[in-house]
Amino acid sequence: MPAEPRRRDFLRSAAIGAAAPLVTSGWAQRSPNDTVNIAVVGFHGRGTAHYQAYAKMRNVRIAALCDADERLFPQAVANVESMAGYRPATEYDIRRLLERKDIDAVSIATPDYWHALMTIWACQAGKDVYVEKPVSFTVMEGRRMVEAARKYGRIVQAGQNLRSSAEVRAVTRLLNEGRLGKVYRAQVNITKPRGSIGRTAESPVPPGVHWDLYLGPTPYRPFSLNHFHYGWHFFWDTSTTDIGNTGVHHLDLARWGLGKRVHPVKVHSAGGFYVWDAEQETPNFQAATIEYADGSIIDLTINNVYGPSGPWNVFYATQGYVSGSNENSKWETVRGTFTSRKREGAGGVSEAATNASFPTASYTPGSPVESDREQTVSNFQNFIDCVRSRQEENLYCNILEGHMSATLCHLANISYRTGRKLAFDPDTERFVGDEDANRYLTRPYRQGYTVPDKV
Repeated sequence: MPAEPRRRDFLRSAAIGAAAPLVTSGWAQRSPNDTVNIAVVGFHGRGTAHYQAYAKMRNVRIAALCDADERLFPQAVANVESMAGYRPATEYDIRRLLERKDIDAVSIATPDYWHALMTIWACQAGKDVYVEKPVSFTVMEGRRMVEAARKYGRIVQAGQNLRSSAEVRAVTRLLNEGRLGKVYRAQVNITKPRGSIGRTAESPVPPGVHWDLYLGPTPYRPFSLNHFHYGWHFFWDTSTTDIGNTGVHHLDLARWGLGKRVHPVKVHSAGGFYVWDAEQETPNFQAATIEYADGSIIDLTINNVYGPSGPWNVFYATQGYVSGSNENSKWETVRGTFTSRKREGAGGVSEAATNASFPTASYTPGSPVESDREQTVSNFQNFIDCVRSRQEENLYCNILEGHMSATLCHLANISYRTGRKLAFDPDTERFVGDEDANRYLTRPYRQGYTVPDKV
């Protein structure tokens, strides 16, 4: 069937550490006790968590901090010095950073539209990579990242950090072992209110900001604050919408709980931008239905305006359901039972037959979530452990897993932008008979920042 090559992809991915030729630089021939030198790229927001995590690790050194906004350097360098006792180097251009032979790995927390190109460049330079979610900006980019990791024998971890939660790992193990029967539906229902970004005028580029480099692969535009730090999340040229920002964590969990290591075959998404008067282009409410070849479904709503907040993930199975919100919540498993009701005969006389159409449903606690059986190791530590061991199969979320989950976001956004339900071929990673939709599978690049067709 068409999806089979994608199943084989996972088997090939699991063997990459042993089967693929390793680039001579990096950790191919070194002792596990040697220091891992890592560079953190992009640290205005999420990247701060990156360098804070590495600064606490034994035999890990933050060799460099890299960001296109040099104004961020003094505070970040001071933070690392305070935590680790040394001062990392600084660099604003990752290309110069990748020329350094003393750097073993890079940890990428830049805007989404930079993820693929930086990852591919790093793999080509013989560096291992930790890359934030969503790993890619388009479906094509995700596939090139998988190819680069394989070709150059690199350890590439996707930043789907729910996978490091002992509670979440226990929940998915319970589901995958079938302890509530077959899981046929995964629901993601996120309410995360965000205020209006308003409108900002074009203004001069601040001193110390390398604006052309910051934009990188995306189309050039004059500087404005709404298109800079974090504001890039709200414009189509730079954004994967809040599905790619917040939803990808929980879509990844939904796919994991369903046991899906293939792409879906159908997707439909609708929504809009509500409440605020602002220059934001992307929706602040979006709903999507994602269907797999076997009929199982992920249904998603992500709401950035007013609304009640309940469990962010619910899994429905043939014997009950499981619900919870994130890595810190108490997940609940529930087992259901249907009991048929007696039918009343003529004149109120009870009959032996039962009313199958209107049974009574009752619920009891389901299998316990045995999180004490799972190790508590962060995604960052798991990455460093795999850099040392070269065992790609031990990564919490290798690049192929990251590509599969990012693709769910891209498919939903493409359906939203085209305004219709779409059929997707998991084997070719293209939409069926819809060239208008297929044009969103890649994007135009600025000269010097092109993701290559062949890595």
